[in-house]
Amino acid sequence: MKEKEILKLVGARIRVLRKERGMSQESLGEKGGFHFSYIGQIERGEKNVALLNLDKIANALDVNVAQLFTYVNEEYEQTESDANVNEIIMMLRKSNPQQIAMAKNVLREIFNNK
Repeated sequence: MKEKEILKLVGARIRVLRKERGMSQESLGEKGGFHFSYIGQIERGEKNVALLNLDKIANALDVNVAQLFTYVNEEYEQTESDANVNEIIMMLRKSNPQQIAMAKNVLREIFNNK
C-alpha cells in the first residue's frame, strides 16, 4: 500500500460512517472529544491519527475499531438490501440485551418458516 494511502482509506471510511449516522464533523468531534477541524483532517487523510484516537472516534460512531478498516470502495453501490441490513444493525446496537434476544427469536422464526 502506498504511503499515506491508508490514511485516506480510513478517513473515507470514517466519513461514510459519520454520514450514515447523520452526524456532522462538529457533532462527531464533540462526541469524541476532538475539534471538528481535526475530524476533517482525518477524513481527508491529512492526519496520521493515533490508535487511541481511532478508538475514541469508533466509540463516538458506535462501531468497533475494526469497522474503521473496512475500506470504502468508491465503485461499490449499496443495494437496498444492504441498506436495510445496516439499518437493522444500527437499531440492534441501540437496543438492550432483552430486545436483541427478542429480535433474534423473531428472525429465527421468520427464517425457519421458509
